[in-house]
Amino acid sequence: MSAPLSARSRAAARIVLAAGLALAAGQAGAQQTQSRMKGLELSNDKPIQIQSDRLEIRDQENKAEFSGNVKVVQGTTTLQAGNMVVSYRASGGSVAGGDADIEKIDVSGKVYLKSGTQEATADTGTFNLVDETLVLSGEKVVLSEGKNVFVGCKLTVTMRTGEAKLDACGGRVMIQLDPKSRKTN
Repeated sequence: MSAPLSARSRAAARIVLAAGLALAAGQAGAQQTQSRMKGLELSNDKPIQIQSDRLEIRDQENKAEFSGNVKVVQGTTTLQAGNMVVSYRASGGSVAGGDADIEKIDVSGKVYLKSGTQEATADTGTFNLVDETLVLSGEKVVLSEGKNVFVGCKLTVTMRTGEAKLDACGGRVMIQLDPKSRKTN
């Protein structure tokens, strides 16, 4: 995730942190909730800063592993996790050179994602830039925007369309909506 990225990776990075909240109140009792999500967005014109306790670049495996207190910041978007593994194409440059063509980013260890008033927490996450999907999963995946809270165990977002699905994994999806958060005309 070093700048500059290839055009495809830059376009995917703009939407890689899609986890916005636009679920309808009528779906609160469903075992699975599906809706269009606004999305947390990275900006093409802002630098990406990555901090971690350790970085191991394995060019022969086309991977870079950031471990220990990983923090990624771009503009108003922040991603924090215990570990982050960036997988990139063999012919797509390298992380050290700043021109990697990123295929997938795996994060684990108390994943936290924030942009503006939107937040998401999970145990693990996968950002697949080829399929343009984001999956956050864990015992308890929590999404919030202000006082609106959505809880499940697996969130799947198709970044291209903004379609999202929150699964309960055997239990029930829980949604708490603040009536004051509704837009008035």
